[in-house]
Amino acid sequence: MRPPAMLRRAAAALALALALGILAAAPASAFYLPGVAPNDFHKKDPLLVKVNKLTSTKTQLPYSYYSLPFCKPDSIVDSAENLGEVLRGDRIENSPYVFEMREPKMCQIVCRSSIDDKQAKELKEKIGDEYRVNMILDNLPLVVPIAWQDRNAIVYQGGYHVGVKGQYAGSKDEKVFIHNHLTFFVKYHKDETTELSRIVGFEVKPFSINHQFEGQWNDKNTRLITCDPHSSKLVTNSDTPQEVEAGKEIIFTYDVGFEESDVKWASRWDTYLLMTDDQIHWFSIVNSLMIVLFLSGMLAMIMLRTLYRDISRYNQLETEEEAQEETGWKLVHGDVFRPPENSDLLCVCVGTGVQFFGMLLVTMIFAVLGFLSPSNRGGLMTAMLLTWVLMGLFAGYASSRFYKMFKGSEWKSITLRTAFLFPGIAFGIFFILNALIWGEKSSGAVPFTTMFALVLLWFGISVPLVFVGSYLGFKQPAIEAPVKTNKIPRQVPEQAWYMNPSFTILIGGILPFGAVFIELFFILTSIWLHQFYYIFGFLFLVFIILIITCAEITIVLCYFQLCSEDYNWWWRSYLTSGSSAIYLFLYAGFYFFTKLQITKLVSGILYFGYMLLASFAFCVLTGTIGFCACFWFTRLIYSSVKID
Repeated sequence: MRPPAMLRRAAAALALALALGILAAAPASAFYLPGVAPNDFHKKDPLLVKVNKLTSTKTQLPYSYYSLPFCKPDSIVDSAENLGEVLRGDRIENSPYVFEMREPKMCQIVCRSSIDDKQAKELKEKIGDEYRVNMILDNLPLVVPIAWQDRNAIVYQGGYHVGVKGQYAGSKDEKVFIHNHLTFFVKYHKDETTELSRIVGFEVKPFSINHQFEGQWNDKNTRLITCDPHSSKLVTNSDTPQEVEAGKEIIFTYDVGFEESDVKWASRWDTYLLMTDDQIHWFSIVNSLMIVLFLSGMLAMIMLRTLYRDISRYNQLETEEEAQEETGWKLVHGDVFRPPENSDLLCVCVGTGVQFFGMLLVTMIFAVLGFLSPSNRGGLMTAMLLTWVLMGLFAGYASSRFYKMFKGSEWKSITLRTAFLFPGIAFGIFFILNALIWGEKSSGAVPFTTMFALVLLWFGISVPLVFVGSYLGFKQPAIEAPVKTNKIPRQVPEQAWYMNPSFTILIGGILPFGAVFIELFFILTSIWLHQFYYIFGFLFLVFIILIITCAEITIVLCYFQLCSEDYNWWWRSYLTSGSSAIYLFLYAGFYFFTKLQITKLVSGILYFGYMLLASFAFCVLTGTIGFCACFWFTRLIYSSVKID
């Protein structure tokens, strides 16, 4: 291939990738697939409120709603949950709260409960850790509207706090109070022609009130003094709160009101997805995009111009004396494709990286199209798991292809390592963390049946697919190097300090991390602060930028390395872009100490355990991208020059 053709092809590929990346942002708000069919309600139709897990940003340990002494229905029924919901710790159950469509109710008694010492201690602990109660109505999560004075707007908090800490007037002793009265607001959109209604909002205002009643207690027919619609006495504040104390009785009550809304059913999630710092988010994304694209363009321009000069000069060498005086990357042509040390492990890592790449690409395409919207709880995690399992076919194929190129013959051995290395490490970390969660008696602990389902997916589908892919890959002809490899390895000359492997590897990871760290902030916020993440169009754009950045920075450093007559580029190219995972983990630590309020040891171990696993996966992904780009680059340049 002549240099001009090579330059045109590389430039065209770069332009196409950038164009696809820019177009990927468009679907972010183009359309929305809710994932569930709308439910139409007649007047007085029953509305069943479901309860979900108790969550806290301080502990990150979810608990079942009925782990606290709340009112229970006659029989507790678990809702069917998908794999992603179980792994998220969701425990969706029925509740004693039953409404009638467009029928307001006031001061409805749910139950009267007397708490003992153990229950009082649990309530105080959960209130101290700022646990929130999560409920669901017609697949909409319960939110608390909060007025934001600075912007004269209303923001929404997911779920209401179990209770609050406070002091009585004139006292310095801190007490714990429970929210035992809930004022629900159900917003609906009514069809004027059919009189059918669809639920478009579910809000609550919690209050703490020490209820009093007249005469003898007669279950739900008792008339309360503190909340009586007949005498127009409603709960509007928490001036006489209900204290949490062993032996005291707590009366749970609620109001429910209905409000007609202009919001249509297809847009009902817009309120939940409204981000409080959207302007900063958009500005940061655009700013990061422009900087990274500028740097990538500069790197591509430098590389293409430098290579054009080098290849033209090398192809013009005619005399033997000129050939002997040649220096730079052409001088190591007899060693550049020599198999590296631990080539088997490199093949396994590349195969696993291909599996990750395929999983993320397919999942993000579905997310951009709206199939994995927040209304489909657990859908994103379920899709990622299933896609990972199916991508085992490509993992086996990639690892066996490189293994055969390195003159390997035991393809079954490399297949087993590809199928078990990363999943085994991930499963081991997950099992240890799950044991810690189970020790805390949290609902986030994955049940044995789900654990068995994960193992079945691994051994029953993923491993066989890896074997099929490996078999198909090993049957293909071996990848031929464009130049012959010398029998005796060439001695690598002493390198300058700035070409030290450790230095270049650490430097190489900065740019890929810089391409994603702003988006990483919002991803961490959605995971650890229980917020919705939905801008998958821009996430896909960042993913394209990450691919381009990893490829270009690795190619540049690989070129400098070969010009220094150091041909040991295999592992170095993998680790150059893979080192961005180091910065990801360091940023996760920074985020932990600056944005989170986690105080429990177990919660801290969970955070860093999961972030270590995520960083490991990020290393495998970015390392594979850099390695494949460098492999393509070296084959391209050495096939473009005349080798005597």
